[in-house]
Amino acid sequence: MSGRVLTVNLAAVAEPNPAKGVGRTGIGKRPVESAVLRAPGPKHGGLGSGLAGDVISDVAHHGGDRQAVYAYAREELDAWQVRLGRTLPNGMFGENLTTVDLDVDGALIGERWAVGDEVVLEVCGPRVPCATFAYRMGLPGWLKSFTEVGKSGAYLSVETGGTVRPGDPIRVLDRPEHGIDVALTFRAFMGDLDAARAAIAGNCLPEDEVEWLQDWINRR
Repeated sequence: MSGRVLTVNLAAVAEPNPAKGVGRTGIGKRPVESAVLRAPGPKHGGLGSGLAGDVISDVAHHGGDRQAVYAYAREELDAWQVRLGRTLPNGMFGENLTTVDLDVDGALIGERWAVGDEVVLEVCGPRVPCATFAYRMGLPGWLKSFTEVGKSGAYLSVETGGTVRPGDPIRVLDRPEHGIDVALTFRAFMGDLDAARAAIAGNCLPEDEVEWLQDWINRR
């Protein structure tokens, strides 16, 4: 499986965000000519985004090594354009990498991608939609609609840093054998009991996420 980077997107400045108490957001990302990717460190006390110069305001819930880079497929943006009857530019969903010819949601947890000549990324999990995303879209019931479609895009960690540019090829270096993909993991975190059990059984998630899912299962 291979594809390419269509655009590299980042937020150079924070925008007002009445949806959350932090008051600012970096979800409004726009295409740039290139970006340097590096591991940002822990969510609390680290550099935030995996892209140098990219703003993350809500550091309590976003950023850090396991949410260093967010990738979303242009094909899914195109499908949303049809559903919504409006234009969705690259970066509209807050993604850092808008991709083409790559099944982002079909990627397996732990799958590794080579991007361009330098960068290696690892698939960590789905994007869980939040109030800031709903505010940006400005549509009633947006979070429910996004969840029902189930194409969340993928968060990635930076294994090997470097510069990424539009047009860079994305090659899948290896895929784990557990079969747990981003789409199934998204369903697990959004309340699908069978998906939650499957995700836990796949033994591919970090301990804190497994504990969260197991606690949720136990309370059902």
